[in-house]
This record gives sequence, C-alpha cells and structure tokens, in this order.
Amino acid sequence: MNKRILFRILVPAVVALPLGFVGLALAAENEPTIPALLLMLFSPGLKLAELITPEAHGSLGATFGWFLRVGIAANAAYYSRFFALVAYLFTRRSAAQ
Repeated sequence: MNKRILFRILVPAVVALPLGFVGLALAAENEPTIPALLLMLFSPGLKLAELITPEAHGSLGATFGWFLRVGIAANAAYYSRFFALVAYLFTRRSAAQ
C-alpha cells in the first residue's frame, strides 16, 4: 500500500471516529458552560445533530439514536479532514526534503 494513502486517508479516518465520539460526549456534557463558538470549534456535530434530529415525538431511544449517529458522524468527518490536512502538511514537508 502506498505510504501516502495510508497517512493521508486511512490513519486520520481511524483516529477520527473515537475522537468524534469523545468530542460529542464532552461537548454534550459541558454545553451550558462553554461558549457557542468554542463548542462549534471542538464539536460541530453537536449543533448539527440538534438541527437535523427530527422534531417529531417518537420514542426516546429512536430520537437519541439519530442524535448520536448524526453527531458522531459529523465530528468524525470534521476530525478526519483536520487530521488529513495535518498529515498532508507533514508528508509534504518530508517529501520536499
């Protein structure tokens, strides 16, 4: 496997999923005490999940399940792109030398 593909795509995706889960948990726990801009910087999935989760009064499990799916997926995508950018900058510098 090409080393660049491994460090630019696969490793950031694997690292981002648990980090997205932890980011959502910490953001949901501390939402009242953290300013909104700082919260959006560290966990954009929380606010996105609040917007996307259906307003219909279904079962609590179904609503919470959708909230978690949307929040974790959004955070994982956010952190994956962030780590991919860092990996790109790191591999670009090492390739130039």
